[in-house]
Amino acid sequence: MILKSLSLLNYKNFESKTFAFNEKINCIVGNNGIGKTNVLDAIYHLSFGKSYFNPVATQNIKHDEEFFVINGDYEKEEKLEKVIVSLKRGQKKVIKRNGKAYDKFSEHIGFLPLVIISPADRDLIIEGSTTRRKFIDSVISQSDNSYLNTLINYNKILTQRNALLKYFALNHTFNKDTLDVYNSQLTDFGTKIFEKRDAFLQEFIPIFKSRYEAISNGNEDVDLNYHSDLFDDDLHTLLNKVINKDKALQYTSVGIHKDDLHFNISGHPIKKFGSQGQQKSFLIALKLAQFDFIKAQSGVNPILLLDDIFDKLDEQRVSQIIKLVDDENFGQLFISDTHGERTENAVKQVHQSYEIFKLE
Repeated sequence: MILKSLSLLNYKNFESKTFAFNEKINCIVGNNGIGKTNVLDAIYHLSFGKSYFNPVATQNIKHDEEFFVINGDYEKEEKLEKVIVSLKRGQKKVIKRNGKAYDKFSEHIGFLPLVIISPADRDLIIEGSTTRRKFIDSVISQSDNSYLNTLINYNKILTQRNALLKYFALNHTFNKDTLDVYNSQLTDFGTKIFEKRDAFLQEFIPIFKSRYEAISNGNEDVDLNYHSDLFDDDLHTLLNKVINKDKALQYTSVGIHKDDLHFNISGHPIKKFGSQGQQKSFLIALKLAQFDFIKAQSGVNPILLLDDIFDKLDEQRVSQIIKLVDDENFGQLFISDTHGERTENAVKQVHQSYEIFKLE
């Protein structure tokens, strides 16, 4: 799959800009604040219908403008595909494929597989469990549309159950039969999600370890550990066990919405015991494993976006990463960097065609 061209209209800092891309490596270089990351984010937007960096949709519209349009022309499985994402202030975002708008955005997820590696990924290490659950869910969803729908349904029932618990507290009442209806639905959806997360991680963790070993030359021992309430008991039993606690808290205290993924190096949390270089290598290995998994599931080379990844990595690790992508197993690659010369020297090591776009 190749992104052949990209057109931006009123997107972030771009009034109007068009790119014709190389089918292998594309380097977006320029000073800070010039919009390098915004180009990568526009490409991400075309795959996921949203920004990777700013969840407030209207803030992606250029200042003092009323709308934005992102237009991408792709070649996928020898067919041309046109995807357009547009947003007008006061209206809903629209995603069109070959001129036809999607009824549900979830139908588009996975059509244009993509992996981004960015400094913002550090949130996976330093932020709470929500960020790490989103990572797991985004990887599975790109190759399993039913998973995304199950997750949407679980969250809908969870919201309703929490609202019911608040209603009970506010009105000094309680109805076990009504709560049991929500418990059964949560158990149904939650069990399916837990089983898919568990199966995914059993397949994913060895891939991740292999990628980290290649980046670090096998000098460090890393691991991912999946934590879930459902390892202790089935969800229906757990919900009944904590009913008094949930009534007091007025929200649901157990379930797959509490799952977490622990990141370890040499048996200790990488957040506390990993250097900046080790943390960055960990995150890059995590995302390259994501690439491998999605490719294996979809049979398509995902687009790979590398946003400012050379920062805080020593030359040896940079060299290892470049060697990893100098491989026919990788498809189209986009790199952003403030140092054009550094980027060009790095990609010259790769036996692939490349194009450098200098933003000013």
